[in-house]
Amino acid sequence: MTAALKKQKLRNIEYYNIQTMFDELYSKSERGENFYNLVEMITTRENILLAFRNIKKNKGSKTSGSNKRTILDVAEKDTEALIHYAKDRLANFHPHPVKRKYITKENGGSRPLGIPTIEDRLLQQCILQVLEPICESKFHKHSYGFRPLRSQHHAMARVHHLVNNNQLHYVVDIDIKGFFDNVSHSKLKKQLWTMGIRDKNLLCILGKMLRAEIKGEGTPTQGTPQGGIISPLLSNVVLNELDWWISSQWETFETQKAYLHPKGIQTNRFRAQKTTRLKECYIVRYADDFKIFCRNYKDAQKMFIATKNWLKERLGLDISPEKSKVVNLRKNYSEFLGFKFKARAKRTHRGGTHVIGSHMSDKATRKAKKNLQDAIQKVSKHPSHKNVQYMNSVILGIQNYYKIATFISQDLKEIAFSTSRTMYNGLKHVGKRENVKQGKYLTYEKLYPKHNGILWTINGRALFPIYHVQCHNPMNLSPETSPYTETGRAKVHTRQKAVSPSMINYLMRNPIQGQSVEYNDNRISLYVGQFGLCHVTKQELTIGNMECHHIVPKSRGGSDKYNNLVFITRDVHKLIHATKNETINNYLLRLKLSKGELSYVNKLRKSAGNYEIGISNVA
Repeated sequence: MTAALKKQKLRNIEYYNIQTMFDELYSKSERGENFYNLVEMITTRENILLAFRNIKKNKGSKTSGSNKRTILDVAEKDTEALIHYAKDRLANFHPHPVKRKYITKENGGSRPLGIPTIEDRLLQQCILQVLEPICESKFHKHSYGFRPLRSQHHAMARVHHLVNNNQLHYVVDIDIKGFFDNVSHSKLKKQLWTMGIRDKNLLCILGKMLRAEIKGEGTPTQGTPQGGIISPLLSNVVLNELDWWISSQWETFETQKAYLHPKGIQTNRFRAQKTTRLKECYIVRYADDFKIFCRNYKDAQKMFIATKNWLKERLGLDISPEKSKVVNLRKNYSEFLGFKFKARAKRTHRGGTHVIGSHMSDKATRKAKKNLQDAIQKVSKHPSHKNVQYMNSVILGIQNYYKIATFISQDLKEIAFSTSRTMYNGLKHVGKRENVKQGKYLTYEKLYPKHNGILWTINGRALFPIYHVQCHNPMNLSPETSPYTETGRAKVHTRQKAVSPSMINYLMRNPIQGQSVEYNDNRISLYVGQFGLCHVTKQELTIGNMECHHIVPKSRGGSDKYNNLVFITRDVHKLIHATKNETINNYLLRLKLSKGELSYVNKLRKSAGNYEIGISNVA
């Protein structure tokens, strides 16, 4: 999930006015309290509508389950009908069968995905929103996968810190064999109970979700289906115990004496630990992919054996022997999250130190080449603006993700060279190569201000240069960052002050009866997106003087989608639909529109099937 989408989810919580409830869950969990009535919170009106809002823009929401339905079918429901449906299903929950889909892996194998129906995914999202703040307070700070406001770049920033600052050059690489397919259901429920989630009704619902029938294959006895919305959270619950066990070996080892500085900062602890037999080690985990960094080979080898045994005895999980090993970073590369890295010697006046040197992994490089070749083929067959834009998005996606590799420029130059012949043969008949002129391609100039080379241009659109990217240092995650505390939210998000929270609450509490849940949800998005102002006159929208207009009427094939709606004042809405000259003149006198405002009204009238108003009618 992108950073922008994670921040949007944070705003969504505030729009639906349930941030306080989530903050209280987080705070109580931090204090070690237990939770017994969570289903009541899960089935609140606000939580159900928030769940719909959070999943409707996910790519997976348009993927059908075993009942062939998608988010579009759910969106057509009336708001109250959707709320009653969710409450009734959870009151006596029986999961729909899960659709099985196999994803082909590069090595020729396949990865099984379990895709619940869109209705069950909506219910999972409702549960996830309530469980997440409880679990977040218990999770280890160096677990980064599928958690709010955390990303792969944060995990790699921690890797950089351990190699560059701590000079830890031995890594324990462990690959868990079929992790998602081998999670013990009973162990998972015990771990949730230990975290304080003691609502037996909810645990029963979760158990049913885990044991949902896989269509054509039967009922599973273990594992969490990849493809389910709640599976990533549950996988973090399972491996959280591993995080804290590794951490307790060194990082959070409890000493008999509290080594405290007068200002409250720990000091001399490290020196005291060095005199013991403790093994210095640190874990960095992203979902089921994790690294353990150690000081020397002997400690790394011991941690490798201990971790292997712990996973088997404690969680019943096996490791892959061919993919699991101890790596000396001074000699060999280790791979993590699409990067491969090693410790390179750096000579300074103080003596020899090592710093991280990282590249795109071989697998990532092959995948990038294939994606680029597929995009080139699309443009070659159909050189439309849409396909050019798609190819640019592929290039930007590669650059934005891998830009933290220290040798990214070298990697992308090699990729650009290896795809240059394909690009030339595919684009020579639909585009041309030309020197870029200042001011001609604004988006390109904004993204690549220092690039002065020759570009491919197709139908007036510039293709972005594949190789032109500079290395960016990954930023460490602040320990205070959290979506469930005021100080944590302040680091990533500021409420839009131009928008009235009370008005958002009013819109949520007063949906338009008979309209779809998508329409009523988009009303909230429109109000926020327009900063509470009329789209035509920029007048403040107030209760009783604000109406949501379909740009293309539903009678003419229009939909309830966000881009087909605008919020306007009542008088503007009347003017758009007015057909009598007398009525039109009355509203023109009342509104006193400028030429620009009337021009926009005419566009809306034309889309609605009405004639344009003459410019001479402007007062």
